[in-house]
Amino acid sequence: MYRYDQFDARFVRERVAQFTDQVQRRLSGGLTEDEFRPLRLQNGLYLQLHAYMLRIAIPYGTLNARQMRQLALIGERFDKGYGHFTTRQNIQFNWPQLKDIPEILGLLADVDMHAIQTSGNCIRNVTSDQFAGVAADEIEDPRPVAELIRQWSSAHPEFSYLPRKFKIAVTGAEADRAAVFVHDIGLRIIKNASGGVGYQVIVGGGLGRTPMIGKVVKDFLPKRDLLTYLEALLRVYNAEGRRDNKYKARIKILVHEIGLEEFQKRVDAEFALLDGPTINADPEEVARIAAYFAPPEYDVLPAQDAGFEAAKAANPAFADWVNVNVFAHKVPGYAALTISLKGIGEAPGDITSPAMNAVADIAERYSLGEIRVTHAQNLVLPNVKLKDLFTVWQALGAHGLSTANAGLITDIIACPGLDYCALATARSIPIAQALSERFADAEKQRDIGPLGIKISGCINACGHHHVGHIGILGLEKRGEESYQITLGGDPTENATIGDILGPGLVAEEVPDAIERLVNVYLAQRESGETFIEAVRRLGVAPFKAAFLQEKAA
Repeated sequence: MYRYDQFDARFVRERVAQFTDQVQRRLSGGLTEDEFRPLRLQNGLYLQLHAYMLRIAIPYGTLNARQMRQLALIGERFDKGYGHFTTRQNIQFNWPQLKDIPEILGLLADVDMHAIQTSGNCIRNVTSDQFAGVAADEIEDPRPVAELIRQWSSAHPEFSYLPRKFKIAVTGAEADRAAVFVHDIGLRIIKNASGGVGYQVIVGGGLGRTPMIGKVVKDFLPKRDLLTYLEALLRVYNAEGRRDNKYKARIKILVHEIGLEEFQKRVDAEFALLDGPTINADPEEVARIAAYFAPPEYDVLPAQDAGFEAAKAANPAFADWVNVNVFAHKVPGYAALTISLKGIGEAPGDITSPAMNAVADIAERYSLGEIRVTHAQNLVLPNVKLKDLFTVWQALGAHGLSTANAGLITDIIACPGLDYCALATARSIPIAQALSERFADAEKQRDIGPLGIKISGCINACGHHHVGHIGILGLEKRGEESYQITLGGDPTENATIGDILGPGLVAEEVPDAIERLVNVYLAQRESGETFIEAVRRLGVAPFKAAFLQEKAA
C-alpha cells in the first residue's frame, strides 16, 4: 500500500486547517450557505435531505486495518454507528454535524485519509480492480498507476473547476472488474505486438441522463507518456466542454457532438504542444510509488491445503461460501475473498462500526492488514491463506458478514436514494431489501447463478442501473414513485447499456416483475449459460413479453 510522505501529510493537514476556518466562519454567520457551498464541496461535504453527508476518499479502494478502525470510530462517535460504502469505492457518513467536521477531518488525517476531491467539478477518486495485485489474469498491478494519477490530479491548478465532475478508472487485468468503459477516462494496461506494456485509453463513457459506452481514443499509449496525454485530454475537455448546460457538460457529450475522430485530432494536437518531460512523472518517482505496491512476503505454501479441503467436505455452508465468495489468488496457498455487505434485508453497502472493527481485526490477523472496497459496495480481503479460510469464515459469521452471495442476485448495488439524497426522485434501499428477501433462498440464488441487479434512485445513476443485467431506475411520476426496468446491461469488457422493457412500475410490482424475468431465464437457458449470456442469445423479446405479462409470439 502507498504510504503518505511528508508532502502528502502536510498537504492534507493544511487543507484541514483551511476548512476548519471556513466551517467556523459558516457557523458564526460570516459565510452564507451560498458562499460556503463551493468550499464544502471541495472537502467532500454535501447537504442531503436530513443532514450533512461527508464522503471520504479511499483511493483505488485500498484500506489498511488502522484506517478501517478510524472509520469505525468516526461512525460511532459522529454518525449513527455505521457508514455506507459507495460505487466509487469511497465511504459516506450520512449524519455528521457541521461543527464536528473539522475534528473528523483531523482524525482522517491521522491515518493518511481525507475527503478532498470526492465532490465538485474536479477529478474524483481514481478507482481500480478490487483484486489488483493478486489476480492471475493481471498484466500489471494498476494501483501504482492509480496512485500516480491521484498525485497528479490532486489540486491540479487547471482541472479543479472542470465543466463537470470527472471520473477515471484503471484496470490491469484481462477481465474488466473496474468498469472502465463507463468512465470519463478508462485505462486498460495492455501489451502491444512486441510485448511492450502501455495503456489502451478509453474516453467518453458514463451513465446518468445520457448513458454512453466509452470509445477507444488511443489503442496503445506508451507508459512514459501517460500524464502528458491525460493533460492533453483534460485540456481539450476543459476548454471545449459545455458549461452552459450541466446536462451536456460531461466529456461524453463533447466526444459525441464532435465525433471521436475529431476529438482524437484535437487531443493529439494539444499533446504535440505540451512539453512531455516536464509533465510526465520522473522515472525515479514512478519507481518510488511502485515500490510501495511490491508484493508482500508471502509464505511458501502448497497449492492445496488438506485442512481447507476437509472443512469444505464437512461443512456445506462453508463450501457454498467458498464457491461464491472466494477468488483465486495468483500465489499458491492463498485466496482473496469477498465480504458481502448485502445481507438479506439489509441496505446495500452499509456496515456498522462494530463490524468495521471486526473486519479490521480479521484483516490484521489473516490478510496482512489489507482491505479493499469494491465498486459493487462490498469489501475484499486480498491475502488470506487457504488454511485460514474456515477460521476467517467463522469470524465473519460471528458479525453477520458471511453471506454467500457475491455476484448473485441478492448482491444488489443500490444508491442511498430518497431515504437520504436531495437529488433522488425515488427510494432505492427498500426496493433492494424487497428483492433480497424475495430471492433469499440460498439454493435458488446458486441455481440462478451470476446476475447483477443495480438500482438508482434518480437519473444521475449512482447505482449504475444502466449496466445492470437487470437495472432499476426510480423516478417521480405524477407525484408517485415509478420504477423503470432495463435488461441486458453489462459493466465489463463487454460493456453494454440495458434496454428499457416497458412502462414504469409502482414499488410493490417490482419483485414480481423481476421474478418473471428470472423465470424466463430459468426456463430457456442452455447448460452452463449465465443470465446475461442467455439475454444475448435470446434477445429482449421473451423477457419483455414476460415483463408485460404477455405470451411470446
